[in-house]
Amino acid sequence: MKATQKTFAGMAARAAQECRIFYFCGPDEAGAADAAARIAALLGEAERIELGGADLRRDPVRLADEARSVSLFGDRRQIHVRTAGDEVFDAVETLLASPVDGWPVLIVATSATDKSRVAKLLGDRGDALVGMFHPPDLRAVVDAVRDMAGAAGLRITGDLAERIARATALDTRMARSEVEKLALYLDASPQSPRTADAAALDAIGAATEDDGMMPVVNAVLSGDARRVGGELARAREMGINPVGLLLAFERRGAQLAQLAGRLGNRSDINGFLEQEMAARRVFFGTSPIWQISSSVGAGGDSNACWSA
Repeated sequence: MKATQKTFAGMAARAAQECRIFYFCGPDEAGAADAAARIAALLGEAERIELGGADLRRDPVRLADEARSVSLFGDRRQIHVRTAGDEVFDAVETLLASPVDGWPVLIVATSATDKSRVAKLLGDRGDALVGMFHPPDLRAVVDAVRDMAGAAGLRITGDLAERIARATALDTRMARSEVEKLALYLDASPQSPRTADAAALDAIGAATEDDGMMPVVNAVLSGDARRVGGELARAREMGINPVGLLLAFERRGAQLAQLAGRLGNRSDINGFLEQEMAARRVFFGTSPIWQISSSVGAGGDSNACWSA
């Protein structure tokens, strides 16, 4: 079976029951990883086995062996694979040839699409799910945040969901983390729902922009070497989460690459950014949490400031 951002939420529960192989791909690596995390949660508590695509390319039999093996303590298992392109094709083909139904296998494939060899191998199978994830727009992430909040026992308004979406640069992994922190702070659960408001979100988040990660990202990606040392020292003193910081770099770098690709050889940077804003891929704001000022385009000297 096949899924996209729009259909995955409605298919996830059924797929977790019927499928044993899950293949998540597409240019939105954050969305693919978040989908894999959701399936893992639906599958229930299990020992997590991590494999890399390069390892499976060298040893294609290992995936089938891990999927058939039994935990030392008899626990359930999940096999998680991170790969690029089609380097796990032989391993997946070997797994499918196994006569024994093994543990669930969840694959997140960067630089791959639903046209890849692995996706074509799995796409028509009833025991496999192929999910294709494109970079989301604001509305899609807002809807995803509201779904996450409902599952966590939080009642939130559309404005608050939008604030979380913007603050996490449309990264559903980080948005899920914010929702989980908010639910923990309010002691919310599906059995005991709570209403979240802006004050609660302020209590678990940064009070000002300077308390966030983006000054570090701004300094690095704009090439302002004089500021980098001070921003890194500030981040260390404040105990800023390094994983979240790396995700911020990843997300902003991907956005810059996409913008540069769409810009091409055009010289009208401002006109281009107005088009992107109209398409809701770039969001201007007066006091955004996530903001960057950086050159866009090949050899362009114009600076563009946007929030996502």
